[in-house]
Amino acid sequence: MAKLNGFSLPLSPEGKANLLPAPPWHYSGDMLVVEYRTNPDAVIALLPDELEPADDPGAVSIIFADWQSCTDGGRELLDPYHSQYKEAMVFVGAKHQGKPVCRCVYIWVDKDFAMLRGWVQGFPKKHGDVWMTRPVTVGKAGPRLAPGGSFGGTLSVGGRRLAEARVTLTGLSANGPTVNAPPLYNSRHFPSWDSLQPAVYELVNVSGVDKEVSPIWEGTAELALFDSPFEELNALEPQEMLGGYYHSFGYTLHGGKVIEQHKL
Repeated sequence: MAKLNGFSLPLSPEGKANLLPAPPWHYSGDMLVVEYRTNPDAVIALLPDELEPADDPGAVSIIFADWQSCTDGGRELLDPYHSQYKEAMVFVGAKHQGKPVCRCVYIWVDKDFAMLRGWVQGFPKKHGDVWMTRPVTVGKAGPRLAPGGSFGGTLSVGGRRLAEARVTLTGLSANGPTVNAPPLYNSRHFPSWDSLQPAVYELVNVSGVDKEVSPIWEGTAELALFDSPFEELNALEPQEMLGGYYHSFGYTLHGGKVIEQHKL
């Protein structure tokens, strides 16, 4: 019998049919960020037993991202379907053994390979339609990265609008976004086939290398969240806006670290 190969399913004789090639994974992207405060109890309800509330327990960050990614060699870049995708991510703050961390509690993405890659890292990815305003350097069909430039981000899932964000730039930021700045602690959860108990249930740290950040623009922000019978995002509705940001970000991911097994 021939040996089947691949980092992920589907396995195949040559291994190139797998949905997700092996790391390292290289990322470059543009980020539209809105930070705000919601009801702290709604954030705390999303934390697993291993994590404690943050010092600012109601702080939330929603990030719209337009990504390009590839493996070593960059073969995906010349077949852009396999390198380009957009997503909307929701981060909250927490603590692990008294030290600040952040956590991605919801995330939607528009490509299958990016969804599977997220599950491997503990990102709770679902499919969604995500759109962002693009800055321009020529012409009038877009805002400039300059004071007064206005940017929008939208998220729709299953034909229902879930989120609308607006950021109007006022100037360069000295500090940038803060909610997703601490180390990222996700949960890897894979159900078992023969039991209701999960086969994998781990708290993991996701941390990249070779990080690069562009100048970060900041400004005023607006955010509206909408109801859906299949989502719970609107439980994190804004009570106080903190600000908005736009910047580019790049990094490489080789793997992660298992922090501990969840308590079942």
